[in-house]
Amino acid sequence: MTPTAPLVLAAALALAPVAAFAQQDALSPALGFSLGAQPPEDTVTPPPTPPAPAAVPSIPAFPEDTLPTKVAEVPGTWDLSRDGTNRRCVMTLLADRGPAGQKVNFPAGCRRSLPFMANVAGWLYAEDAVRLVDANVRPVLLFKRRQDRRSYAATENGETYSLVPLDTAGMRPPGAEPMPGPNVATPAAMPAAVPSLGEPATAAAAPAPIPALLQQAGTYRLDRLRQQGTCRLGLSADGTVKLLPGCHDDGMEVFDPVAWRFANGRMTMVAKRGHTIDLVPNGDGGWRRDPETGVTLVLRKVTP
Repeated sequence: MTPTAPLVLAAALALAPVAAFAQQDALSPALGFSLGAQPPEDTVTPPPTPPAPAAVPSIPAFPEDTLPTKVAEVPGTWDLSRDGTNRRCVMTLLADRGPAGQKVNFPAGCRRSLPFMANVAGWLYAEDAVRLVDANVRPVLLFKRRQDRRSYAATENGETYSLVPLDTAGMRPPGAEPMPGPNVATPAAMPAAVPSLGEPATAAAAPAPIPALLQQAGTYRLDRLRQQGTCRLGLSADGTVKLLPGCHDDGMEVFDPVAWRFANGRMTMVAKRGHTIDLVPNGDGGWRRDPETGVTLVLRKVTP
């Protein structure tokens, strides 16, 4: 070996890495990545996370016992009727004190339907009973709780009368405004705005299974004893209820239904303030109120 051979060999070894890197740089554009780096992993875009389903509001729980347990729960709108007839009166028992107990308001038509109302000047509540009293605070009718604990009954001269709460202080959720009574100048007979048919339910109604609702949904006629078609209601498959134009049933208007449900063969109407009316089949294609108190209330499905 010549003396210069070691120098040439050292130079060759020093240049080998440079040549290798040059070759790597030449291949990098063709491969799409640098040979000195890890190949990129395939980028997979994860599917978008579906939005969480909106919480379905539930119908407010309402106790089976709808009657007051103290005097402060009595004020509100009540349906007074003579059993077995279509004679009835929707009246308002007020919280204000008057010359004869606490004040009561009712339209003039009540005196024609139930003549004894001409003597009623106030009301009292004591011992779980509601008393309608005259100007001298003498009882005109004494109403005691029925066993169903949803209505009162009174007997006078062989006739039985029912007193059914429609919208009372004890039935309203905390902070709810009272419903105007029949004698208030504002249109008490007009229901508050409710969702129209086809609009999503904003009332607190967790609908029953859709097939059951679809089967029962439709337009219903409300019949009273010897009074047919006093009101029409639209029951939508989304669980909402609408009083249709031309409704002239003051009791149903005060009740103000906004939702309904169907389960276990029973239909339930839910008022804006949460109280309910239960209905069961009456055997001839209609639905009657259960328990059956006061003037007969039957819903019959009709063609719109």
